[in-house]
Amino acid sequence: MRSGELEDGVSRRQALMTLAGAAVSVAAGHSGALAQGNPTGGTSRGATGPHFAPGGPEEARYGQGEGYPVPDAVTARREGNPWEPRYRVGAFTHLDQLYPTRTVSRSTVPWAFRYDNAPLAYQWRGQPSSLDDYLARNPVTGLLISRNDTILVERYQYARTDRDRLVSQSMVKSITGVLVGLAIADGAIRSVDDTVETYVPGFKGSAYGKASLRDLLHMASGVDFGEERDGGRDLNRLWIDLVVGVGHKGSVGSITQFNHQVVPPGTRFHYASIEPDVLGQVLRHVLNRSLSQYLSEKVWEPIGAEADATWLLDAENCELPHFGFSAVLRDWARLARLLAHDGAWGDKQVIPASWMQDATTLRPAEAYLAPGRATPYFGYGYLVWLLPGARRQFALLGGYGQRICIDPASKLVMVHTALEEGAEVWSLWSAAVREFA
Repeated sequence: MRSGELEDGVSRRQALMTLAGAAVSVAAGHSGALAQGNPTGGTSRGATGPHFAPGGPEEARYGQGEGYPVPDAVTARREGNPWEPRYRVGAFTHLDQLYPTRTVSRSTVPWAFRYDNAPLAYQWRGQPSSLDDYLARNPVTGLLISRNDTILVERYQYARTDRDRLVSQSMVKSITGVLVGLAIADGAIRSVDDTVETYVPGFKGSAYGKASLRDLLHMASGVDFGEERDGGRDLNRLWIDLVVGVGHKGSVGSITQFNHQVVPPGTRFHYASIEPDVLGQVLRHVLNRSLSQYLSEKVWEPIGAEADATWLLDAENCELPHFGFSAVLRDWARLARLLAHDGAWGDKQVIPASWMQDATTLRPAEAYLAPGRATPYFGYGYLVWLLPGARRQFALLGGYGQRICIDPASKLVMVHTALEEGAEVWSLWSAAVREFA
């Protein structure tokens, strides 16, 4: 079985390195699916509000003729994410039909965006382009651009609506990082400089047990984990043991089987989906509730989330920190707005501002995490990607085109969910910053 995060192995890293070149221009210039019923917005691109399209680029390839089918659970688990193209629309919006999930409860009082639809023009490969052109070329399921409390663009394709939960892929890793910051603010964790074994006795004496939370947030534990090696061999083994439960190693045993230190902690960035899973074990031991309940109480409720989200569970019935979180597009945008405001929501500081600054900026000793050093283009903060350039911008990235881009200075955010990777998204973001920020 392939890992639920196998796309973050060879294909993901290769795609990031190939597509990231375009990012330089940014700096320079309950179970089952939510009922689809009637969408809760407009249906015309000329009207104020969201726009819904029944198809999209290569719609036949992505299963339109079959009603965008959801694979049966046995097939889905055998083939693994990202699934063959005809199943992607269905699977990416119905993950809770394929795996056990836990609900992240919506807010008791939803917070509403305002709308002010705005056109956006940019250049792509020397040709003038528009939002319509972008959507005609790219297999996007959802696209939302907002500035502060106003939505400027909200589009859906492939018969998806504002009631569909859209999967995060690796963007959930950044949510895990936020939960660590909240646990520190609540006093459940003392410091990012504490080691894992301080909180989880089962890690004592292991390589991950000796790593600090800061090093794990930076994906810099120095432990050997071959995210890309041999077709994602280590990632597959982690998935089979941790999520499927084959071998009955338990969560800690599934992680500590990777126990070879190759470089000192805090000296090298190495993308490894296991590192947020280690942090998840810490959260599991220090919180007196599930990660889903904690996220609902600490984030989803304060930001006025309009819909329940879901989070995939591992073999021990705990949330998987590196994959499997799904939310409606506007709730992704609410989360992005919170991050753009450095954790503030109105007059309430939901996430400490100091945590947001630490998560998205680097200390002098952390130069190895800078854009151009961590990767040829992107840098890395606390489970978030740092964009190059003097302007502070950061992003949540997930395989197959899941993107949340954030410009704190202007409070501009872009949420982008898709079926494939594509370089043009960075030109779109660059144009949005130029036009709207």
